[in-house]
Amino acid sequence: MPKDKKRSLSSPQNHQSPHLHRHATRQHHPALLSRLAQWQSLLSETFHSDLRAIAIAALSSTILLLGIRHLGWLQPLELSAYDQIIRMRSPDPPDPRILIVTITEQDIQVYNRWPLSDGHIAQLLQKLQAMRPRVIGLDLYRDVRYEPGHEELRTALQAENVIAITKLPDPETIGVPAPPGVPPDRVGFNDLLLDPDGITRRSLLYGTLKGKPILSFSLLAATSYLKHEGITLSTTPDYQIQLGETIFHRLESKSGGYQTLDAQGYQTLIHYRSGQAVARQVSLTQVLYGRMQTQWVQDQVVLIGTTAPSGKDLFNTPYSFAAKDNPKMPGVIVHAQILSQILSAALDGRPLYGWWDEKIDIAWILLWSGVGTAIGWGSRHPLGQAIGILTALGVIILTGVGLGMGSFPGVNQPLWIPIGAPILAVSLTSSTVLVARGYAASRQQKVVMKLLGQNTSPEVAQALWKSRDHLIKSGTLPGQKLTATMLFADIKDFSTISEQMPPEKLLIWLNELLSMMTTEVMQHHGIVNKFTGDGIMAVFGVPFARTTEAEIARDAQRAVACALTIGEALQQLNETWQKHHLPLVNLRVGIFTGPIVAGSLGGKDRLEYGVIGDSVNTASRLESCEKHRQPSSCRILIAQETLNYLNHQFVVEAWGSFALKGKQQMVEVYRVIGLSEVTTLNPSALSEEIKIGGDPEQPTNSLSLS
Repeated sequence: MPKDKKRSLSSPQNHQSPHLHRHATRQHHPALLSRLAQWQSLLSETFHSDLRAIAIAALSSTILLLGIRHLGWLQPLELSAYDQIIRMRSPDPPDPRILIVTITEQDIQVYNRWPLSDGHIAQLLQKLQAMRPRVIGLDLYRDVRYEPGHEELRTALQAENVIAITKLPDPETIGVPAPPGVPPDRVGFNDLLLDPDGITRRSLLYGTLKGKPILSFSLLAATSYLKHEGITLSTTPDYQIQLGETIFHRLESKSGGYQTLDAQGYQTLIHYRSGQAVARQVSLTQVLYGRMQTQWVQDQVVLIGTTAPSGKDLFNTPYSFAAKDNPKMPGVIVHAQILSQILSAALDGRPLYGWWDEKIDIAWILLWSGVGTAIGWGSRHPLGQAIGILTALGVIILTGVGLGMGSFPGVNQPLWIPIGAPILAVSLTSSTVLVARGYAASRQQKVVMKLLGQNTSPEVAQALWKSRDHLIKSGTLPGQKLTATMLFADIKDFSTISEQMPPEKLLIWLNELLSMMTTEVMQHHGIVNKFTGDGIMAVFGVPFARTTEAEIARDAQRAVACALTIGEALQQLNETWQKHHLPLVNLRVGIFTGPIVAGSLGGKDRLEYGVIGDSVNTASRLESCEKHRQPSSCRILIAQETLNYLNHQFVVEAWGSFALKGKQQMVEVYRVIGLSEVTTLNPSALSEEIKIGGDPEQPTNSLSLS
């Protein structure tokens, strides 16, 4: 009778011949956490590689975004966001310093001509002058005669408080000259700037005409009014326009959301007072017929211009998109908006629109690119990713709107900051990182699944993969108390067989047997914890914690079914080996169900998935119990503790009570013969996946790593 083999829980058996040991060591598959130790080393190496790849992906997407922004492709998005903020602002009340005299369609019909005659305009100016306005601005071209009344108009235009207009030449037109006889210091240009989308958001305050400086119509009217308040136009050392304490900062080509702005001349953003009612309005007919009050004009700025659609002096503004009636704003109203902006800033301290320096804009975008990268990298669950992205987008929008409306705490002026670019930065970088991380995880998983799949079922390997973060961080799997079923299988008289075969043939023959047993264990959802040289130690019920008796019973039944299947497969192998004159095999299998502690044993240099406890020892002793009794080629012994979970599904033979080696108490031993004739078990169902209660992602139902 061969001497009983002594098994170690942390190292393989070493009872085979020296020749076999020397060769088998080269082919030996390490136990599960030996593979996990390799996994940890592999992922540690690939982690840094993948982290670099993800960082490069995030950086590349950020550079791409900044490049797109630099080309101006994001400008329409930023302009649209700016318009929305303008429309969200509460309108300011009409400016009491301004009166607008409008020439309406009804006025044109009353006088039955357009343009109106010089005489009508002269009569209008005389009526207004009688009410002593501080400034009159005539936003009508009068470079040609419109008789009758031309001489009367020339006389009226000589008044020192009257401002006339000219149009600057551009590539498409030669411009329009000022009315004859009006001195240059009382002539301003009335050109309004259009953005590429046809919307007026900027005002041109200063330009040149025939090599000489010239002020805009609105700025000239404002300075004429303000000089009576003791405020004169000046420039700062860096050539910014200043009125009193107020500096009108000049727009640059990349200010705010602009990226391809033609910043020639002196431009600034228009701080619209409201969508329409910037100031009181009266019609030309009302003035000529005296249907107005003197105080509306006295000491005020009066602007005269057409609001009639047939006058074709209409402009789209940020309000146009949402306006149902009369979406376009007449030019004289736009000039009144600019005039009110200048007066309110100089006299009332109404803040002007500001913007960040381009470097701060880029830093702002990079900040949100980093946030998007962090969201993509740090959040594994799709819901967490969605919440993170939506939160980031909400902060961007609230910050942009709050600053744009001038309602942000600690900010004393409205600021136009990029909104579209940061939103795209968060979306693009988070998506890029998610894709890159998914690709990296897929690549790692393929390698790890292949590595782990050699030792365990795909389900167990998948569970360990889901817990990879904790495993990589700690390098160990903490001990976990479980109820599991252990299976030990060993070859009878292996020492004798190994002495009769050359080591090379012995290794091939042995691997064929071990491969078959490993396959059956994995198909029955167990794990091969270790190879014992001429056998295996398998565990059913790890690393998932079984929470019900039914689940524990399923593990026990699977272990027994696995042993029976191994016995059937062994008969086929023996038939094949007999044909090739190879030794035949008899197996001894011991199965026991009971409490164990499962976790990692060893250190980072050598790590194994250890399954320890008295239940493990009992299963090992069952395998070696009564070695001389071998009624079949695969003898399967179980104890009462396993039988209790079989639910009469198997035919067993009672062998009686035995004092197993190292055990103080007697153990009731049974031999499993086969499936019961009245079994309700479906043999194929024994290899179906156990559905553990709850989400396998949750630590309570998977191997604890905390």
